[in-house]
Amino acid sequence: MSENQMLVGKVVLASHNEGKLKEFRELLKAFPIELLRASDFIKGEIPETGRTFRENALIKAKVVSQASGLPALADDSGFCLEALNNAPGLYSARFIKEHGSVEQAAFVLNEKLQGASRSAFFVCVLALVMPSGESFVFEGKCPGSFTYPPRGEKGFGFDIVFQPEGYDLTFAQMPENLKNKISHRGKALALFVREMFHQSLF
Repeated sequence: MSENQMLVGKVVLASHNEGKLKEFRELLKAFPIELLRASDFIKGEIPETGRTFRENALIKAKVVSQASGLPALADDSGFCLEALNNAPGLYSARFIKEHGSVEQAAFVLNEKLQGASRSAFFVCVLALVMPSGESFVFEGKCPGSFTYPPRGEKGFGFDIVFQPEGYDLTFAQMPENLKNKISHRGKALALFVREMFHQSLF
């Protein structure tokens, strides 16, 4: 996308996660795009067959862009524990589903971490795919630690057990505007906004 072009109009978020859609819409509300949900164009989950966050984000964005005929924005993100070789990482959502709830998944991780480092990070890779097939990729990372027991009622996923570096609150306890500025998704979106709109997000 050239310097004198800007992304405008309808863009489909390649996700069925309503919490994620709400977060993206809030972050991008000042920009000239209308963010649509993937369920308006496809049914069911898109198989995430990639071996990296980048591959999965591109897979999802390509499928939704082809189905909708519109630009599609997809993210693939995960919660990574350094002592567990960055697991659950790419399989974070699957790990929660396998254990029935994020609370139970967090309990299992806490048991695995007994006596080990609590260092953790969230990573987010955003992929934008245009109907032409042109693609753009942006990555954000937020370092911190795994904290147990869970704290907070906001956010979603492992937000309840992640305490970002330099803060005493978990993501799930933070005001939305603060979380958005420091989160992995906020950082990736800031890069997206700088590239697509030539502006600053925060």
